[in-house]
Amino acid sequence: MDRENIINVTAGPSQLPLPVLEEAAKGLLNFRGTGMGITEISHRSSEFGLMTNELRDIIRKHLEIPDSHEVLFTQGGGSLQFSAVVLNLLNRHKRLFPDLKQEERVMDYIVTGSWSSKAMKEGKKLGDGAPVNVVHDSRKLSASGSAFQEVGASTEWKFSQNPAFVYYCENETVDGVQFAGHLSPNADASLSVPFPVESLPRDPADSARPVPLIGDHSSSFFSRPIPHLADHALIYAGAQKNLGPAGLTILIARKDLLVPTTNLMPTTLDYATLADSKSLYNTPPMFPMYTTLLVMQHYEREGGLPAVTARNAAKAEKLYAALTAGEQAGKFRMKVKDGSRSYMNVVFEVLGEGQEQKFIEAATKKGIRGFKGHR
Repeated sequence: MDRENIINVTAGPSQLPLPVLEEAAKGLLNFRGTGMGITEISHRSSEFGLMTNELRDIIRKHLEIPDSHEVLFTQGGGSLQFSAVVLNLLNRHKRLFPDLKQEERVMDYIVTGSWSSKAMKEGKKLGDGAPVNVVHDSRKLSASGSAFQEVGASTEWKFSQNPAFVYYCENETVDGVQFAGHLSPNADASLSVPFPVESLPRDPADSARPVPLIGDHSSSFFSRPIPHLADHALIYAGAQKNLGPAGLTILIARKDLLVPTTNLMPTTLDYATLADSKSLYNTPPMFPMYTTLLVMQHYEREGGLPAVTARNAAKAEKLYAALTAGEQAGKFRMKVKDGSRSYMNVVFEVLGEGQEQKFIEAATKKGIRGFKGHR
């Protein structure tokens, strides 16, 4: 099949707009008239420095990122941030509260799916005696006690009073669970649960803001506005879900995090190192950064984030309406409860022995790729 006949619904990497790919291909051969491709020029060159600034500025503009936060670029995907968050935030806590014992430096995690569960396990591994407090594990709400099917009401969540950080994953790619998720028409609005920023304890280091809030927005980044962005200490996202090819991780870090850490911190994981070097401490993911800039410019021409948000909502309404009809006909079963269903990655089962494979084969013949998912 030709490219124009393919519909790619893979959860990640995402399908990129054809005009972006065509322009990116030109950049591989001759980047902005340099006579060299984007993968061949120096990341210390003035041309690449200018491009890095453009990418930073356009993200800041469309997400309305305040001056209190920096936009940084790094590598390693969202999974490496599982480690970087623990190391940077525990170091911050030690600097601000030096008299506390390590066992008093608690890390709070909200576990609503596979990725936040993995992040929590990394916290246990790297905490060096600092305990993990699972504020909420939504598996406990399922009949089996092992399935991620909803966010769940936040009224019973138990935050620590002075945690090193509070961690959540805004949209769980594998499980299809999202904060402030899709709600069926006429359903109870209370079923759609936003992250309860207002319930966070105040930061003892600065009572004007909540304790450090860390959000993994990898699979929903630039799909809709980020609520309470300024109240976050850190937001990170792997670009490959919505903005570009794999290899680029975008950080939105509050400036008070960007201070020197201890000698035990790996240099390339240190947020202060990234900030001081303007994300150019070592060779960054140059081609993914360039492609992401092209995608952002494409979105800007198409109407920016409001247009992206409206388009995503329209697609979700259409898809969930079809799945609801199929569920009523006994063909499908949606795995996530109403109000927690992802706008970005929709998980469902095809009922009947052998029917799922037939469904996938039929979709493939129609040019639809990625229905099977990756779990």
